[in-house]
Order: sequence, then C-alpha cells, then structure tokens
Amino acid sequence: MKVTGKGILNDLKANHADDRSQVDSWIAEAEEAEWENTRDIKQRYPKASFCPRNQVVFDLKGNRYRIWTIISYKNKTVFTKKAGTHEEYMKWVII
Repeated sequence: MKVTGKGILNDLKANHADDRSQVDSWIAEAEEAEWENTRDIKQRYPKASFCPRNQVVFDLKGNRYRIWTIISYKNKTVFTKKAGTHEEYMKWVII
C-alpha cells in the first residue's frame, strides 16, 4: 500500500515522542501490506474501527493514539486524514 499524508504522522511523532516507534512501525507495515478488504486489516489490527466510505481508525499504543485513514483498496492507497491522541480523536467527527 502507498501511505499518503505522512506530514500528519510526522506531526504526531514530533508532538508525542513516546509514539514515534509505533508510528514508524505502522507506516512500515502499511506500506508492506497488500490489503484487499477489511478482513485483511482486521487480521493484523483487530482493534481497528471501520467506518463508512472505507474509513479506518487504527489504535496505537493501547488506544492512546489514533490514526484516521481512508483506504482505497483498488488503488492500494492509505490516505492519512488525521492522527492524534485518544482525547483528540473523541473530538473528531467521523462520517
């Protein structure tokens, strides 16, 4: 998969040093992945949340951080929409 929006992920790492290695691992895993559907994601990320229009929220560091994405399975692209703490996530509107 191609991961876009890495600036958002870099901001998360810059603001939360305790999450840097997990974000880097998530990026590496997503780029290596060949997700074709939600089942493929659920196998590796059982706590991922699936929302309408191919939106997926990944939990990092025991739900302390969240990465909100939109996935195009056809184009093999993961678009990073937002990333932040659980508190920030609770303020996002997922539609």
